[in-house]
Amino acid sequence: MKNTTTQDSAHGVVIGAGFGGIAAALRLRAKGYRVTLLERGHALGGRGHVFERNGFRHDAGPTVITAPFLFEELFALFGERMADHLTLVPLTPWYRFRFADGDTFDYGGTLEQTMAEIARIEPRDCAGYLALLEHSKRIFDVGFTELSAQPFDRLMTMLQQIPRLVKLGSYQSVWALVSHYLSSPKLRQAFSIQPLLVGGNPFNTTSIYGLIHFLERAYGVHFAMGGTGAIVAALGQLMQRQGITVQFNSTVASIRTEHGCASGVELENGTLFDADLVVSNADAAYLYGSMLKPRQQALSARLKLAAAHYSMGLFVLYFGTTRTYPDVAHHTISMGVRYKELLKDIFDRKVLADDFSLYLHRPTATDPSFAPPGCDSFYVLCPVPNLQSSINWSEQGPLLRDRIVDALDATLLPGLRQSITADFFKTPEDFQHDYLSVHGSGFSVAPLFRQSAWFRFHNRAEGIKNLYLTGAGTHPGAGLPGVLCSAKVIDTLIPSAATKEAA
Repeated sequence: MKNTTTQDSAHGVVIGAGFGGIAAALRLRAKGYRVTLLERGHALGGRGHVFERNGFRHDAGPTVITAPFLFEELFALFGERMADHLTLVPLTPWYRFRFADGDTFDYGGTLEQTMAEIARIEPRDCAGYLALLEHSKRIFDVGFTELSAQPFDRLMTMLQQIPRLVKLGSYQSVWALVSHYLSSPKLRQAFSIQPLLVGGNPFNTTSIYGLIHFLERAYGVHFAMGGTGAIVAALGQLMQRQGITVQFNSTVASIRTEHGCASGVELENGTLFDADLVVSNADAAYLYGSMLKPRQQALSARLKLAAAHYSMGLFVLYFGTTRTYPDVAHHTISMGVRYKELLKDIFDRKVLADDFSLYLHRPTATDPSFAPPGCDSFYVLCPVPNLQSSINWSEQGPLLRDRIVDALDATLLPGLRQSITADFFKTPEDFQHDYLSVHGSGFSVAPLFRQSAWFRFHNRAEGIKNLYLTGAGTHPGAGLPGVLCSAKVIDTLIPSAATKEAA
Protein backbone atom coordinates (compact mmCIF):
# COMPACT_ATOMS: atom_id res chain seq x y z
CA MET A 1 0.00 0.00 0.00
CA LYS A 2 1.33 3.39 -0.94
CA ASN A 3 1.72 5.94 1.81
CA THR A 4 -1.00 8.55 1.17
CA THR A 5 -1.27 10.14 4.59
CA THR A 6 -2.61 13.70 4.48
CA GLN A 7 -3.64 16.12 7.17
CA ASP A 8 -7.19 15.87 5.81
CA SER A 9 -7.55 12.14 6.54
CA ALA A 10 -9.66 10.96 9.45
CA HIS A 11 -7.37 10.83 12.48
CA GLY A 12 -6.99 7.82 14.75
CA VAL A 13 -5.07 8.10 18.03
CA VAL A 14 -3.69 4.87 19.52
CA ILE A 15 -2.70 4.77 23.20
CA GLY A 16 0.19 2.44 23.98
CA ALA A 17 2.79 0.85 21.72
CA GLY A 18 2.54 -2.72 22.94
CA PHE A 19 1.84 -5.38 20.35
CA GLY A 20 -1.90 -4.69 20.51
CA GLY A 21 -1.33 -0.97 19.93
CA ILE A 22 1.17 -1.49 17.12
CA ALA A 23 -1.14 -3.94 15.37
CA ALA A 24 -4.08 -1.55 15.79
CA ALA A 25 -2.07 1.38 14.41
CA LEU A 26 -1.15 -0.62 11.32
CA ARG A 27 -4.70 -1.81 10.77
CA LEU A 28 -6.01 1.74 11.11
CA ARG A 29 -3.42 2.95 8.62
CA ALA A 30 -4.44 0.22 6.17
CA LYS A 31 -8.01 1.58 6.43
CA GLY A 32 -6.76 5.01 5.35
CA TYR A 33 -6.54 6.78 8.70
CA ARG A 34 -3.89 9.27 9.65
CA VAL A 35 -2.50 7.58 12.78
CA THR A 36 -0.74 8.92 15.87
CA LEU A 37 0.63 6.35 18.31
CA LEU A 38 1.31 7.65 21.83
CA GLU A 39 3.63 5.62 24.05
CA ARG A 40 4.29 6.19 27.75
CA GLY A 41 7.81 4.71 27.58
CA HIS A 42 10.85 5.64 25.56
CA ALA A 43 10.63 2.78 23.03
CA LEU A 44 8.19 0.59 21.17
CA GLY A 45 7.01 -2.77 22.45
CA GLY A 46 5.36 -2.25 25.82
CA ARG A 47 6.07 -5.49 27.67
CA GLY A 48 7.98 -6.51 24.54
CA HIS A 49 10.72 -3.89 24.75
CA VAL A 50 14.42 -4.73 25.08
CA PHE A 51 16.97 -4.26 27.87
CA GLU A 52 20.69 -3.87 27.13
CA ARG A 53 23.17 -4.28 29.99
CA ASN A 54 26.96 -4.62 29.69
CA GLY A 55 26.79 -6.37 26.32
CA PHE A 56 23.89 -8.64 27.31
CA ARG A 57 20.51 -8.28 25.62
CA HIS A 58 17.19 -9.32 27.13
CA ASP A 59 13.69 -9.38 25.73
CA ALA A 60 11.68 -7.81 28.54
CA GLY A 61 8.69 -10.12 28.36
CA PRO A 62 7.17 -12.27 25.59
CA THR A 63 9.58 -14.78 24.09
CA VAL A 64 7.37 -17.53 22.61
CA ILE A 65 6.01 -17.16 19.06
CA THR A 66 3.20 -19.65 18.45
CA ALA A 67 1.13 -18.06 15.66
CA PRO A 68 3.53 -16.38 13.22
CA PHE A 69 0.77 -15.87 10.65
CA LEU A 70 -0.67 -13.13 12.86
CA PHE A 71 2.51 -11.10 12.31
CA GLU A 72 2.59 -12.01 8.62
CA GLU A 73 -0.90 -10.53 8.25
CA LEU A 74 0.33 -7.10 9.38
CA PHE A 75 2.97 -6.94 6.66
CA ALA A 76 0.54 -8.32 4.08
CA LEU A 77 -1.81 -5.38 4.75
CA PHE A 78 0.71 -3.29 2.81
CA GLY A 79 1.77 -5.84 0.21
CA GLU A 80 4.94 -6.83 2.06
CA ARG A 81 6.35 -10.16 3.24
CA MET A 82 7.40 -10.62 6.84
CA ALA A 83 10.13 -13.01 5.71
CA ASP A 84 11.88 -10.09 3.98
CA HIS A 85 12.29 -8.36 7.34
CA LEU A 86 12.41 -11.12 9.98
CA THR A 87 13.83 -14.61 10.40
CA LEU A 88 11.79 -16.99 12.55
CA VAL A 89 13.31 -20.33 13.48
CA PRO A 90 11.40 -23.33 14.89
CA LEU A 91 12.54 -24.61 18.28
CA THR A 92 12.97 -28.21 19.42
CA PRO A 93 12.08 -28.87 22.13
CA TRP A 94 9.47 -26.19 22.59
CA TYR A 95 9.88 -26.46 26.36
CA ARG A 96 11.98 -28.62 28.64
CA PHE A 97 10.30 -29.40 31.94
CA ARG A 98 12.44 -30.18 34.94
CA PHE A 99 10.61 -31.72 37.89
CA ALA A 100 11.51 -31.50 41.56
CA ASP A 101 13.02 -35.02 41.51
CA GLY A 102 15.39 -34.08 38.68
CA ASP A 103 13.46 -35.89 35.94
CA THR A 104 12.91 -33.99 32.69
CA PHE A 105 10.33 -33.97 29.92
CA ASP A 106 11.09 -32.48 26.50
CA TYR A 107 7.87 -31.25 24.95
CA GLY A 108 7.63 -30.32 21.29
CA GLY A 109 9.18 -31.06 17.97
CA THR A 110 7.47 -33.78 15.97
CA LEU A 111 4.50 -35.69 17.29
CA GLU A 112 6.68 -38.80 17.36
CA GLN A 113 9.25 -37.06 19.55
CA THR A 114 6.56 -35.96 22.00
CA MET A 115 5.01 -39.44 22.08
CA ALA A 116 8.40 -41.00 22.81
CA GLU A 117 8.90 -38.63 25.75
CA ILE A 118 5.42 -39.38 27.09
CA ALA A 119 6.04 -43.13 26.79
CA ARG A 120 9.24 -42.77 28.79
CA ILE A 121 7.35 -41.19 31.69
CA GLU A 122 4.00 -43.02 31.51
CA PRO A 123 3.27 -45.32 28.53
CA ARG A 124 -0.43 -45.49 29.41
CA ASP A 125 -0.75 -41.76 28.73
CA CYS A 126 0.20 -42.00 25.04
CA ALA A 127 -3.38 -42.67 23.98
CA GLY A 128 -4.62 -40.06 26.42
CA TYR A 129 -2.37 -37.40 24.92
CA LEU A 130 -3.70 -38.09 21.42
CA ALA A 131 -7.25 -37.80 22.76
CA LEU A 132 -6.33 -34.55 24.55
CA LEU A 133 -4.86 -33.19 21.33
CA GLU A 134 -8.05 -34.07 19.45
CA HIS A 135 -10.17 -32.34 22.11
CA SER A 136 -7.84 -29.35 21.91
CA LYS A 137 -8.38 -29.22 18.15
CA ARG A 138 -12.15 -29.09 18.65
CA ILE A 139 -11.73 -26.18 21.06
CA PHE A 140 -9.27 -24.50 18.66
CA ASP A 141 -11.65 -24.78 15.71
CA VAL A 142 -14.28 -22.85 17.66
CA GLY A 143 -12.39 -20.76 20.22
CA PHE A 144 -9.56 -19.59 17.98
CA THR A 145 -10.47 -20.04 14.32
CA GLU A 146 -14.06 -18.80 14.66
CA LEU A 147 -14.24 -16.64 17.75
CA SER A 148 -10.84 -15.08 18.53
CA ALA A 149 -11.32 -12.27 16.01
CA GLN A 150 -15.10 -11.96 16.44
CA PRO A 151 -16.50 -9.07 18.48
CA PHE A 152 -18.31 -10.04 21.68
CA ASP A 153 -19.81 -6.64 22.44
CA ARG A 154 -23.37 -7.89 22.01
CA LEU A 155 -24.92 -10.25 24.54
CA MET A 156 -26.74 -12.16 21.79
CA THR A 157 -23.38 -13.13 20.29
CA MET A 158 -22.44 -14.74 23.59
CA LEU A 159 -25.81 -16.43 24.03
CA GLN A 160 -25.54 -17.96 20.57
CA GLN A 161 -22.17 -19.52 21.45
CA ILE A 162 -23.01 -20.88 24.90
CA PRO A 163 -24.35 -24.26 23.68
CA ARG A 164 -21.17 -24.91 21.70
CA LEU A 165 -18.93 -23.80 24.56
CA VAL A 166 -20.83 -26.01 27.00
CA LYS A 167 -20.54 -28.97 24.62
CA LEU A 168 -16.77 -28.43 24.56
CA GLY A 169 -16.70 -28.42 28.37
CA SER A 170 -15.49 -24.82 28.64
CA TYR A 171 -17.08 -24.58 32.10
CA GLN A 172 -14.40 -26.94 33.44
CA SER A 173 -10.84 -25.90 34.24
CA VAL A 174 -7.72 -26.60 32.22
CA TRP A 175 -6.55 -28.88 35.04
CA ALA A 176 -9.78 -30.89 34.89
CA LEU A 177 -9.51 -31.20 31.11
CA VAL A 178 -5.92 -32.45 31.22
CA SER A 179 -6.57 -34.78 34.17
CA HIS A 180 -9.43 -36.40 32.25
CA TYR A 181 -6.97 -37.62 29.62
CA LEU A 182 -3.66 -38.03 31.49
CA SER A 183 -2.85 -39.98 34.67
CA SER A 184 0.81 -39.11 35.34
CA PRO A 185 1.14 -36.27 37.89
CA LYS A 186 4.18 -34.99 36.00
CA LEU A 187 2.41 -34.94 32.63
CA ARG A 188 -0.66 -33.38 34.18
CA GLN A 189 1.51 -30.53 35.40
CA ALA A 190 3.36 -30.17 32.09
CA PHE A 191 0.18 -30.04 30.03
CA SER A 192 -1.74 -27.72 32.35
CA ILE A 193 0.75 -24.88 32.79
CA GLN A 194 -0.37 -23.01 29.64
CA PRO A 195 -2.79 -20.72 31.55
CA LEU A 196 0.16 -19.39 33.52
CA LEU A 197 1.52 -18.04 30.24
CA VAL A 198 -1.55 -15.78 30.02
CA GLY A 199 -1.97 -15.03 33.73
CA GLY A 200 -4.33 -17.76 34.90
CA ASN A 201 -4.42 -20.49 37.52
CA PRO A 202 -4.81 -23.88 35.75
CA PHE A 203 -7.24 -24.95 38.48
CA ASN A 204 -9.82 -22.26 37.63
CA THR A 205 -8.93 -21.00 34.15
CA THR A 206 -11.56 -22.01 31.60
CA SER A 207 -10.57 -25.02 29.50
CA ILE A 208 -11.05 -22.85 26.41
CA TYR A 209 -7.34 -22.18 26.89
CA GLY A 210 -6.74 -25.88 26.24
CA LEU A 211 -6.71 -24.83 22.58
CA ILE A 212 -3.07 -23.82 23.09
CA HIS A 213 -2.05 -27.48 22.78
CA PHE A 214 -3.33 -27.67 19.22
CA LEU A 215 -2.11 -24.15 18.39
CA GLU A 216 1.43 -25.22 19.28
CA ARG A 217 1.10 -28.50 17.40
CA ALA A 218 -0.37 -26.83 14.31
CA TYR A 219 2.13 -23.97 13.98
CA GLY A 220 5.07 -24.93 16.20
CA VAL A 221 6.95 -22.72 18.63
CA HIS A 222 9.33 -20.22 17.07
CA PHE A 223 11.95 -17.69 18.01
CA ALA A 224 12.79 -14.56 16.04
CA MET A 225 16.49 -14.15 15.41
CA GLY A 226 17.34 -11.00 17.30
CA GLY A 227 14.54 -11.81 19.74
CA THR A 228 11.06 -10.44 20.21
CA GLY A 229 12.71 -7.04 20.03
CA ALA A 230 13.55 -7.75 16.38
CA ILE A 231 9.83 -8.20 15.69
CA VAL A 232 9.09 -4.89 17.41
CA ALA A 233 11.82 -3.18 15.37
CA ALA A 234 10.53 -4.62 12.08
CA LEU A 235 6.98 -3.50 12.87
CA GLY A 236 8.31 -0.08 13.87
CA GLN A 237 10.03 0.25 10.51
CA LEU A 238 6.81 -0.82 8.80
CA MET A 239 4.92 1.91 10.65
CA GLN A 240 7.56 4.42 9.62
CA ARG A 241 7.28 3.39 5.97
CA GLN A 242 3.53 3.89 6.18
CA GLY A 243 3.72 7.33 7.72
CA ILE A 244 2.42 6.50 11.19
CA THR A 245 3.47 9.13 13.74
CA VAL A 246 4.92 7.69 16.96
CA GLN A 247 5.46 9.88 20.01
CA PHE A 248 7.32 8.54 23.06
CA ASN A 249 7.37 9.68 26.70
CA SER A 250 3.71 10.59 26.31
CA THR A 251 1.39 9.34 29.05
CA VAL A 252 -2.30 9.74 28.30
CA ALA A 253 -4.13 10.99 31.39
CA SER A 254 -7.69 10.93 30.09
CA ILE A 255 -9.95 10.30 27.14
CA ARG A 256 -11.75 13.44 25.95
CA THR A 257 -15.39 12.97 25.07
CA GLU A 258 -18.11 15.07 23.48
CA HIS A 259 -21.75 14.01 23.51
CA GLY A 260 -20.83 10.44 24.46
CA CYS A 261 -18.18 10.09 21.76
CA ALA A 262 -14.40 9.94 22.15
CA SER A 263 -12.99 13.08 20.55
CA GLY A 264 -9.33 12.85 21.54
CA VAL A 265 -6.95 12.45 24.47
CA GLU A 266 -5.17 14.62 26.99
CA LEU A 267 -1.61 13.89 28.13
CA GLU A 268 -0.36 14.28 31.69
CA ASN A 269 1.41 17.48 30.63
CA GLY A 270 -1.84 18.96 29.33
CA THR A 271 -1.17 18.43 25.61
CA LEU A 272 -4.36 17.72 23.68
CA PHE A 273 -4.78 15.47 20.64
CA ASP A 274 -8.01 15.65 18.65
CA ALA A 275 -9.15 12.42 17.03
CA ASP A 276 -11.98 10.97 15.02
CA LEU A 277 -11.53 7.77 16.99
CA VAL A 278 -9.31 6.48 19.80
CA VAL A 279 -7.88 3.00 20.30
CA SER A 280 -6.61 2.17 23.79
CA ASN A 281 -3.91 -0.44 24.29
CA ALA A 282 -3.67 0.59 27.95
CA ASP A 283 -4.64 -1.95 30.61
CA ALA A 284 -8.42 -2.14 30.22
CA ALA A 285 -8.98 -1.95 33.96
CA TYR A 286 -6.78 1.15 34.15
CA LEU A 287 -8.65 2.73 31.26
CA TYR A 288 -12.02 2.41 33.01
CA GLY A 289 -10.65 3.09 36.47
CA SER A 290 -8.46 6.11 35.76
CA MET A 291 -8.87 7.50 32.23
CA LEU A 292 -12.67 7.71 32.04
CA LYS A 293 -15.18 9.14 34.51
CA PRO A 294 -17.68 6.57 35.86
CA ARG A 295 -20.62 8.54 34.47
CA GLN A 296 -19.18 8.15 30.98
CA GLN A 297 -19.23 4.37 31.20
CA ALA A 298 -21.98 1.84 30.69
CA LEU A 299 -23.16 -0.04 33.77
CA SER A 300 -21.64 -3.24 32.33
CA ALA A 301 -18.13 -1.74 32.39
CA ARG A 302 -18.54 -0.44 35.95
CA LEU A 303 -19.76 -3.84 37.15
CA LYS A 304 -16.87 -5.65 35.44
CA LEU A 305 -14.36 -3.28 37.00
CA ALA A 306 -15.88 -3.64 40.47
CA ALA A 307 -15.86 -7.45 40.29
CA ALA A 308 -12.59 -7.88 38.39
CA HIS A 309 -10.30 -10.72 39.41
CA TYR A 310 -6.73 -10.03 38.34
CA SER A 311 -3.91 -12.20 37.07
CA MET A 312 -0.90 -12.96 39.21
CA GLY A 313 2.16 -10.76 39.40
CA LEU A 314 5.58 -11.51 37.96
CA PHE A 315 9.06 -11.33 39.39
CA VAL A 316 11.54 -11.31 36.49
CA LEU A 317 15.28 -11.63 37.03
CA TYR A 318 17.52 -10.73 34.07
CA PHE A 319 21.17 -11.70 34.09
CA GLY A 320 24.21 -12.72 32.12
CA THR A 321 26.80 -15.36 32.89
CA THR A 322 30.52 -15.25 32.28
CA ARG A 323 30.36 -18.85 31.06
CA THR A 324 27.99 -20.83 28.85
CA TYR A 325 25.50 -23.57 29.68
CA PRO A 326 25.20 -25.50 26.41
CA ASP A 327 23.02 -28.24 27.93
CA VAL A 328 20.26 -25.80 28.94
CA ALA A 329 17.36 -25.59 26.47
CA HIS A 330 16.03 -22.35 25.01
CA HIS A 331 12.88 -22.60 27.18
CA THR A 332 13.02 -24.46 30.49
CA ILE A 333 10.22 -24.73 33.03
CA SER A 334 11.43 -25.81 36.44
CA MET A 335 8.58 -27.22 38.51
CA GLY A 336 8.70 -26.87 42.28
CA VAL A 337 7.87 -29.51 44.88
CA ARG A 338 4.32 -28.18 45.22
CA TYR A 339 1.91 -27.42 42.40
CA LYS A 340 -1.70 -26.84 43.42
CA GLU A 341 -0.81 -25.49 46.86
CA LEU A 342 1.82 -23.15 45.44
CA LEU A 343 -0.76 -21.78 43.00
CA LYS A 344 -3.14 -21.24 45.92
CA ASP A 345 -0.45 -19.23 47.67
CA ILE A 346 0.02 -17.08 44.57
CA PHE A 347 -3.57 -16.58 43.41
CA ASP A 348 -5.76 -17.02 46.50
CA ARG A 349 -3.77 -16.56 49.71
CA LYS A 350 -1.54 -13.96 48.04
CA VAL A 351 1.52 -14.84 50.07
CA LEU A 352 5.11 -15.14 48.88
CA ALA A 353 5.98 -18.78 49.47
CA ASP A 354 9.41 -20.13 50.26
CA ASP A 355 9.26 -22.41 47.21
CA PHE A 356 8.59 -21.53 43.58
CA SER A 357 8.35 -22.74 40.01
CA LEU A 358 10.40 -20.94 37.36
CA TYR A 359 10.44 -20.27 33.64
CA LEU A 360 14.02 -19.90 32.39
CA HIS A 361 14.72 -18.26 29.03
CA ARG A 362 18.13 -18.81 27.41
CA PRO A 363 18.01 -17.01 24.03
CA THR A 364 21.72 -17.67 23.44
CA ALA A 365 20.75 -21.31 22.89
CA THR A 366 19.45 -20.13 19.50
CA ASP A 367 20.97 -16.68 18.96
CA PRO A 368 24.47 -16.12 20.39
CA SER A 369 24.24 -12.38 19.67
CA PHE A 370 22.35 -11.94 22.95
CA ALA A 371 25.62 -12.14 24.92
CA PRO A 372 29.34 -11.45 24.51
CA PRO A 373 31.48 -14.39 23.27
CA GLY A 374 31.80 -17.17 25.84
CA CYS A 375 28.78 -15.91 27.80
CA ASP A 376 25.06 -16.65 28.08
CA SER A 377 22.05 -14.40 28.46
CA PHE A 378 19.11 -15.40 30.66
CA TYR A 379 15.96 -14.27 32.25
CA VAL A 380 13.99 -16.20 34.81
CA LEU A 381 10.31 -15.54 35.44
CA CYS A 382 8.76 -16.40 38.79
CA PRO A 383 4.96 -16.15 39.26
CA VAL A 384 4.18 -14.23 42.46
CA PRO A 385 1.12 -12.57 44.02
CA ASN A 386 0.04 -9.26 42.54
CA LEU A 387 -0.06 -6.04 44.57
CA GLN A 388 -3.31 -7.00 46.28
CA SER A 389 -0.93 -8.78 48.65
CA SER A 390 0.98 -7.07 51.44
CA ILE A 391 4.43 -7.96 50.13
CA ASN A 392 7.10 -5.31 50.63
CA TRP A 393 9.02 -5.68 47.37
CA SER A 394 11.83 -3.33 48.36
CA GLU A 395 12.68 -5.90 51.05
CA GLN A 396 11.54 -9.14 49.42
CA GLY A 397 12.83 -8.46 45.91
CA PRO A 398 16.55 -8.83 46.75
CA LEU A 399 15.82 -11.84 48.97
CA LEU A 400 13.84 -13.60 46.23
CA ARG A 401 16.60 -12.80 43.76
CA ASP A 402 19.13 -14.57 46.01
CA ARG A 403 16.85 -17.57 46.57
CA ILE A 404 16.32 -18.01 42.84
CA VAL A 405 20.04 -17.78 42.12
CA ASP A 406 20.76 -20.34 44.82
CA ALA A 407 18.10 -22.70 43.46
CA LEU A 408 19.40 -22.43 39.89
CA ASP A 409 22.98 -22.85 41.09
CA ALA A 410 21.97 -26.11 42.77
CA THR A 411 20.08 -27.46 39.74
CA LEU A 412 20.06 -26.12 36.19
CA LEU A 413 22.96 -23.66 36.33
CA PRO A 414 25.78 -25.03 38.49
CA GLY A 415 28.31 -22.36 39.31
CA LEU A 416 25.81 -19.55 38.75
CA ARG A 417 26.70 -17.73 41.96
CA GLN A 418 30.26 -17.30 40.68
CA SER A 419 29.39 -16.55 37.04
CA ILE A 420 26.30 -14.31 37.28
CA THR A 421 26.82 -10.75 36.07
CA ALA A 422 24.89 -7.62 35.09
CA ASP A 423 21.74 -8.80 36.86
CA PHE A 424 18.64 -6.77 37.68
CA PHE A 425 15.02 -7.59 38.38
CA LYS A 426 11.45 -6.33 37.95
CA THR A 427 8.63 -6.79 40.47
CA PRO A 428 4.86 -6.20 40.30
CA GLU A 429 5.57 -2.65 41.46
CA ASP A 430 7.50 -2.08 38.23
CA PHE A 431 4.61 -3.49 36.19
CA GLN A 432 2.29 -1.04 37.93
CA HIS A 433 4.60 1.93 37.34
CA ASP A 434 5.95 1.12 33.88
CA TYR A 435 2.79 -0.26 32.25
CA LEU A 436 0.07 1.23 34.47
CA SER A 437 -1.07 -2.33 35.15
CA VAL A 438 -3.73 -2.39 37.85
CA HIS A 439 -2.39 -4.11 40.99
CA GLY A 440 0.84 -4.78 39.07
CA SER A 441 -0.78 -7.79 37.46
CA GLY A 442 1.26 -9.42 34.73
CA PHE A 443 -1.65 -10.01 32.34
CA SER A 444 -4.51 -7.68 33.32
CA VAL A 445 -7.74 -9.46 34.37
CA ALA A 446 -7.47 -13.23 34.81
CA PRO A 447 -8.73 -15.65 32.11
CA LEU A 448 -11.68 -16.99 34.08
CA PHE A 449 -14.84 -18.09 32.26
CA ARG A 450 -16.73 -15.25 33.96
CA GLN A 451 -14.14 -12.86 32.48
CA SER A 452 -14.09 -14.24 28.93
CA ALA A 453 -15.80 -13.24 25.67
CA TRP A 454 -18.82 -10.98 26.43
CA PHE A 455 -17.91 -11.02 30.14
CA ARG A 456 -14.47 -9.53 29.40
CA PHE A 457 -13.99 -5.82 28.69
CA HIS A 458 -15.37 -5.28 25.19
CA ASN A 459 -13.25 -4.26 22.21
CA ARG A 460 -15.85 -1.57 21.49
CA ALA A 461 -15.86 0.61 24.61
CA GLU A 462 -18.89 0.21 26.84
CA GLY A 463 -20.69 3.54 26.99
CA ILE A 464 -18.43 5.64 24.75
CA LYS A 465 -18.64 5.73 20.97
CA ASN A 466 -15.51 5.91 18.80
CA LEU A 467 -13.38 4.34 21.55
CA TYR A 468 -11.94 0.86 21.04
CA LEU A 469 -9.82 -1.48 23.18
CA THR A 470 -6.98 -3.84 22.39
CA GLY A 471 -4.63 -5.77 24.64
CA ALA A 472 -4.60 -8.42 27.33
CA GLY A 473 -7.60 -7.15 29.31
CA THR A 474 -10.03 -7.28 26.41
CA HIS A 475 -11.30 -10.07 24.14
CA PRO A 476 -9.82 -12.58 23.38
CA GLY A 477 -7.19 -12.24 26.14
CA ALA A 478 -3.50 -12.15 26.98
CA GLY A 479 -0.49 -13.59 25.17
CA LEU A 480 0.84 -12.54 21.78
CA PRO A 481 -1.87 -14.36 19.78
CA GLY A 482 -4.54 -12.85 22.02
CA VAL A 483 -3.45 -9.23 21.79
CA LEU A 484 -2.81 -9.46 18.04
CA CYS A 485 -6.29 -10.94 17.60
CA SER A 486 -7.77 -8.11 19.66
CA ALA A 487 -6.52 -5.72 16.96
CA LYS A 488 -8.23 -7.93 14.35
CA VAL A 489 -11.47 -7.59 16.30
CA ILE A 490 -11.42 -3.80 16.20
CA ASP A 491 -10.52 -4.01 12.51
CA THR A 492 -13.96 -5.54 11.98
CA LEU A 493 -15.62 -2.81 14.07
CA ILE A 494 -13.96 0.33 12.72
CA PRO A 495 -15.15 1.74 9.37
CA SER A 496 -12.71 2.81 6.70
CA ALA A 497 -11.40 6.37 6.91
CA ALA A 498 -13.41 7.34 3.84
CA THR A 499 -16.62 6.08 5.48
CA LYS A 500 -15.73 7.87 8.71
CA GLU A 501 -15.12 11.15 6.88
CA ALA A 502 -18.41 10.86 5.06
CA ALA A 503 -20.39 10.17 8.25
